[in-house]
Amino acid sequence: MSTWVAVLLSTFIIQFAQAGTSVTPAAPAPALTLKEKLKALTSRSTHVQSDNLIFDLPVTYNKKVSKWIAHYQGARGSKWFREWLQRSYKYMPFIQAELKKAGLPLDLAYMVMIESGFAPNAISHADAVGPWQFIEATGTRYGLSKTWWLDERRDLKKSTLAAIRYLKDLHQEFGSWYLVAASYNMGENGLRNRIKKYGTKDYWTLIKLNALPVETQEYVPKILAAMLIAKAPNLYGFRDLEKMDPLEYEIVLVPGGTDLDALADHLSVTRKSLKDLNAELYLGYIPRQVEKHFIRVPKGAGQLVSSYVHQFSRKVALE
Repeated sequence: MSTWVAVLLSTFIIQFAQAGTSVTPAAPAPALTLKEKLKALTSRSTHVQSDNLIFDLPVTYNKKVSKWIAHYQGARGSKWFREWLQRSYKYMPFIQAELKKAGLPLDLAYMVMIESGFAPNAISHADAVGPWQFIEATGTRYGLSKTWWLDERRDLKKSTLAAIRYLKDLHQEFGSWYLVAASYNMGENGLRNRIKKYGTKDYWTLIKLNALPVETQEYVPKILAAMLIAKAPNLYGFRDLEKMDPLEYEIVLVPGGTDLDALADHLSVTRKSLKDLNAELYLGYIPRQVEKHFIRVPKGAGQLVSSYVHQFSRKVALE
């Protein structure tokens, strides 16, 4: 049943790339939206959730996209993709909420899945860092601080807001979300030169001309494959996911010298969970020469932080 649905779903995606596209039947009848058509298609399967089958990025289904879907379903790729999916339930709501506020397509959040798998401390071979994988120069250009103890490229909120500004600038120049993704991957200067050299602003044509780096040729297909699977994971064999709870936290002010491990022990939360909330503090503490600094703690832990700060201040006073 799932294979049958997958084939038909792919067919509909090819024909109706945008969310809300109307379908005019051969016989006189009210036009159906893509969502209604897909719901009718999937209603016979208990393994398909169709509420998320709406796309606000153009959807292309071709051999490259199909190849990456198969890879993510395969023995090697499925382990990683399952982890990305499970982590996405924690971070995707926040990222998409910020994209919505900015008036950008919500499906751009799947770039983060491909960039970092939603891992706040991800580091690439090119020294790109954080969920959005900013290199230091681009991060600095878009307002992300990098010091010996702080790296805001790892800060989910600040890096997401920086990425939004960057994506807006790229779209203003290139006018196509596929080219935005390509330039995000290879750099806008490189893409600008390739467009000028080959005389086309069509992403797929640039691929046919072998005008883009191999990684960039695969980048958009990866995003599209991830998007298709993530919107109907059961359909592609990703069942019984251990979905992480959506990100919730409080922001509190703590003094310099605060150690995240010690604070986590005081709050009775795992050290990893507190460090993930404050990934920008990549050394795991706030230097004593910093007077105060805002950090995130699990929701409901604010009062306990106050008692920790009081104890910490007394300890420092006695030293």
